[in-house]
Formats: sequence, structure tokens, C-alpha cells
Amino acid sequence: MKFQTLLTINAVVALVYGIAFVLVPSTVLSIYGITTGPGELIMSQFFGVALIALGLLTWLIRAVTDASAQRAVVLSALIADIIGVIVALMGTLSGVMNSVGWTSVAIYFLLALGFASLQFRKPTAS
Repeated sequence: MKFQTLLTINAVVALVYGIAFVLVPSTVLSIYGITTGPGELIMSQFFGVALIALGLLTWLIRAVTDASAQRAVVLSALIADIIGVIVALMGTLSGVMNSVGWTSVAIYFLLALGFASLQFRKPTAS
């Protein structure tokens, strides 16, 4: 997969989830089977803000052609997505999230695979 394509996918996913977590956190959390109180709602909105920042960053940097900049973006995204897989697995297996939690595991895993494929091949300007 090309650098630009993967970052575009990452940006869209992050922006969609981020906007949803900011605007309708109780709805998103209820889909995952998570009960909401004021603390969960505000933390979900902060999570949404972080996802929006990530989405904007990946959208705006997707056309960069400098190989060292690409490698820095790819490595940081790979590490973050691996951690995301672990956290999503823990949340789903522990019952904090219902079976919809597996979608989070899948999203983080697929993005990690994409970034791993870029990390372990020779960088190219795309």
C-alpha cells in the first residue's frame, strides 16, 4: 500500500470516530456497551479531540515526499496502532466493551499491518 493511501484511510477513520466521540459520546459508548457517567463522557470527548488531531495531522502530511519524514510518521503510527490493538483487546476480553469492541481490535490491527508493511520496506516518495 502507498504511504499517501494509508494516511488517507487513517485520517478518514480517525476523523469520523473523533467527531462522533466529541459530538455524541454517549451514543458511541453505548454502541460498545460502555455505561456513561460524566467522567466517561468528558474522557470520551478528550479522546475524540485526540482522534481529530491525529486525523488532521495524517490528512495534512499524507502528501509529504521526504523519506525521513515518512519513516517518522510510519513508525509513530505503527507503535500507536500496536498499543491500540493491545488496549482494545484488553477492553474487549475483560468485558468492558461488548462484542463491538472487536471492531476496534480489527481497525487498529489492520492499520498496524499497513504501517508495518511500509516500515519494513524501503521508503519511497509517494
